[in-house]
Amino acid sequence: MSTFRQFVVLLVAAALTLSTAADVKRTSSGKPDLSGVYDTGTLTPTERPEWLGETEYLYPWVASALNWGFGVVSEWAISNESDPDREAPEAGGDGNNIGGAGGVGGYNLFYIDPGSSLGEIDGKVPTSIIYDPPDGRYPPAQPDLAERMGVIYQSFAHENTGQATWLDHDGPGPFDDPESLAPSERCLISFGATVPTISSLYNNYKRIVQTDTHVMILQEMVHDARIIRIDSEHTSEQNRKWLGDSIGHWEGDVLVVETGGFRKISGLPGADENLHVVERFSLMEDGNLYYDFTVSDETVWTGPWSGRYVWQSKPNDRVYEYACHEANYAMGNILRGARLLESEYQGTQTPAAGGAN
Repeated sequence: MSTFRQFVVLLVAAALTLSTAADVKRTSSGKPDLSGVYDTGTLTPTERPEWLGETEYLYPWVASALNWGFGVVSEWAISNESDPDREAPEAGGDGNNIGGAGGVGGYNLFYIDPGSSLGEIDGKVPTSIIYDPPDGRYPPAQPDLAERMGVIYQSFAHENTGQATWLDHDGPGPFDDPESLAPSERCLISFGATVPTISSLYNNYKRIVQTDTHVMILQEMVHDARIIRIDSEHTSEQNRKWLGDSIGHWEGDVLVVETGGFRKISGLPGADENLHVVERFSLMEDGNLYYDFTVSDETVWTGPWSGRYVWQSKPNDRVYEYACHEANYAMGNILRGARLLESEYQGTQTPAAGGAN
């Protein structure tokens, strides 16, 4: 090779190196700087509809033709696109109420913000967040999962008939005391999965603050601050937390975070204290964040499962406080209402032993 050609090769290599080093913003130590505000809402469904089998991606024009996304998997959203300028429902109207008829008792579409667009990866639209197993669906659950979930989330699962029908069953009732209400109703944990992060019906913003020793992820939902220690060790298993114990390390430009040490309830539906999550955060050239995760919990699912999607950068936005309990009289009213229903029901029925009195 001539001296001139060697010079050109070296010049190109140097240019590529500089380009690679400058493709994303970096900290003073050279690591990708993940700090910023992100919207983790996406219209991509967590699970892939069974009829798509192992079809992992759609071309954008195919996704558009199918009206793909949240509308495909949720009947109440089929004809209601996410419109940031939408008006409030008429007084007395249900506004397409979720979970029941009437103007009260559940969120309506005016308040729902699961995301405004489908995510794309390499110019293609994923048919689900889950990509492993190959069918894009959760692995089979352990046989007792539904029963355990029913106990923890009685207040969510109870069918509201306007009567204290829980008195017909043995055991604790869904509204016996504050501790019987679901943890998210008590503002103890997020209403959506936090570790791993999966899009929720609303409040999907995250703020990341990064130093050389820690990464903090502030969750908009229930304003939890998740602290990730870099190049550290897990704390004692006796020190269990709602969001688990997270430690991270860098593999090149990818931040890998391993989390264990959860409590029996963590926010990921069904998961218990054996939950183990590995997350991979990769900063993209456009400022967005590529997020990939793997979940394992052998007492809940028969195998691990993995997902991925893109967090959208929102450099001009901020995360406002979600004051979950501020001026919140709902819990007291729920319990007072339950006592009233029980009093009325006991006047017409002979309840079985169990339930609240």
